[in-house]
Formats: sequence, structure tokens, C-alpha cells
Amino acid sequence: MWIPISLKKLENLILSGELELEDELLNFWNLIKIEPRKWQEEEYGDEGGGFWVVAIFGNEVIYYNDIEDGFNISEYKTYGQIREYHCSQSELNWTVIGLYERIKIKN
Repeated sequence: MWIPISLKKLENLILSGELELEDELLNFWNLIKIEPRKWQEEEYGDEGGGFWVVAIFGNEVIYYNDIEDGFNISEYKTYGQIREYHCSQSELNWTVIGLYERIKIKN
């Protein structure tokens, strides 16, 4: 039986990911991170009361999908509602790197 991740376990995953970030990436993370907060997601998020959003940048969020055990990026239109379900099993540092690289390419 699946059990949603606890805030304490999530915080440990975040701390572990932060240790892997340096320089520009750590600065970027420190600018976008928020206190973890549960956001709704229509497709799969109801069972666990939503997914933990850990960072916001523009109209995108980084959230932890505890069904698949990984961090993901999704757009949002309404604060508190994740727009797209993703099932990457990425660690936080790789997700932050991915978002940062996308931003660098656009600029």
C-alpha cells in the first residue's frame, strides 16, 4: 500500500539535493525555493492530498511526486494547482539543473 511521503522525509531529500548544488545553481535554488506546500493535481494527486511543491519560478513549479519518488517540473495557471502530472524519478539537484539550463537557453 502506498503511503504519501512525510514532510520530514521530504525535507531530508531537499537537504540532500542542496548539498549537491554549488555556485550559480545554489544561488538559483535559494531564489526559487519555498517552504514545501501541498498543491492539488487532478490526475493522480488526490489520493495523497496533493503533491509537495518545493520551488516556484515564473509559471512553473518544482514538485515531489511521491508516487514515483522523484522531483518534477510543471506549469501552473492557478496558484495551488499543478497543471501537468509528470513521473520523472529525478533527484532535486538534477531537476534544478534542468530548469536552470532551460532558462539559460531562453535568454
